[in-house]
Amino acid sequence: MLDPAPYAAPYAGPIVVTLAYIGLYYLFQVYVLQVKTRLDREYKARNEPFDRYFGQDRQMLAADRVQLNMLEHMPPFLVLLWLNAAFVDPRSATIAGGVYVGARALYPLALGTRLGRGVRAAVLLSTAPGYLVLGWFSGALVWRLVG
Repeated sequence: MLDPAPYAAPYAGPIVVTLAYIGLYYLFQVYVLQVKTRLDREYKARNEPFDRYFGQDRQMLAADRVQLNMLEHMPPFLVLLWLNAAFVDPRSATIAGGVYVGARALYPLALGTRLGRGVRAAVLLSTAPGYLVLGWFSGALVWRLVG
């Protein structure tokens, strides 16, 4: 039987980044569930209907935005992370991926607990580094292809 350890060793960093990202995704899902459960109790206590999917509760909208925004960015992030790990450099992919996951973890704090009419400027503290990392990943791949 072939031992995969020697082949996986150079990719330990991207593996950890991937697992951290997936873990954060599930933490955000737990957060959404907590908000939903709390709001359901609050609405019942006031004898008001709570419509999870079509209601306009700003706390529920903010919680959903946290989880869905991460889900929207999951495919490009993971694909670019692993393409960089395989074809550019696993170490730089790990560092940039770590920055991305760290910035993503700040998203709920930057967004706040209530979604208002506009998006808070603080969201840029989370999203801008993420977009820069995705741009860097893309540029590094293009550079590798043409260089």
